Amino acid sequence: MHKDEAKGAAKDVAGSIKEAVGKATDNPNLAAEGAAERLEGKIQKGVGALKDAARDALKK
Repeated sequence: MHKDEAKGAAKDVAGSIKEAVGKATDNPNLAAEGAAERLEGKIQKGVGALKDAARDALKK
């Protein structure tokens, strides 16, 4: 696992929590911030996976 995947997973979880709290407290700004953070985390996880795949391909 690449460090970007781990950081992305952490952002994804934190964003999910923020989004849920924003919805529970009827705070649309917090919910939107959480959704954006989740998306950023998913993208970062994808970048990490691509880096891993590239590294593995170059080793062969």
